[in-house]
Amino acid sequence: MLPLIGGMTTSPKVRNMKFGPAPSVVLVNPQLGENIGMAARAMANFSLSDLRLVSPREGIDMERAVTASAGAVETVETATVYDTLENALAEFNYVYATTARPRDMTKEVMTPQQASADMHARIGRGEKVAILFGRERWGLSNDEVSKADMIISAPVNPDYASLNIAQAVLLVGYEWYKSTATSLGMATQELEAHSGPGLKMTGTQPATKDQLYGFYDHIETELVDAGFFKTEEKRPLVMRSFRNMFARALLTEQEVKTLRGMISSLTRKHLRGRKTDE
Repeated sequence: MLPLIGGMTTSPKVRNMKFGPAPSVVLVNPQLGENIGMAARAMANFSLSDLRLVSPREGIDMERAVTASAGAVETVETATVYDTLENALAEFNYVYATTARPRDMTKEVMTPQQASADMHARIGRGEKVAILFGRERWGLSNDEVSKADMIISAPVNPDYASLNIAQAVLLVGYEWYKSTATSLGMATQELEAHSGPGLKMTGTQPATKDQLYGFYDHIETELVDAGFFKTEEKRPLVMRSFRNMFARALLTEQEVKTLRGMISSLTRKHLRGRKTDE
């Protein structure tokens, strides 16, 4: 095994990536530096760092790999090159082969999501696992797939089933990472990362029931004063409809304040108009 790029100057975009135990990514006979770089970027997106290349094309442009990595320079620079697949896989306990085509061999097939759960279980037991990705044009050979323990195939449009290397790494990496992710997206200097699905608004929370009840009382009072209710008998039914309507909206604190401000503004204008008429 050899380091991929000896003595290369580190890009200023390089990040000190310290990830926990995770699957290794093995690219078999890659042909383009750009694909290696984009695969490295996809790995970094989902906390994968060990990149292994088996017999990359002679003369491959690794400077392009660094550029295409878009910041995942460390993953490219620490990648190792092997002359045979057997050498690349020697230390692993379990190996997954990615392919879109059925193979004439008895081997378990899983989706990326199912394989991810299997990887987590194996790594949790202290096993070392690797994922094989094939060539840009035709993937892995049957002989290479036979060296794996399990096949990973994604549910894709059968008329366009082939993924490029970076897409395949991204898909499997995402499934690996999502069960352990603690946030969505990224944080900025101004805002924390989203914590999960649901309504997100800067600087506010969902309105409390007390705030909502105050809003309902406010609007009812003003509607009574404006003569909105034609009969007193219909007033409870109308207000129930209002409450149900606004409850479905899942108002925030700020939205309740805004609505009450609008009502107050309309009320003041109405009162000014009444005084002018008098």
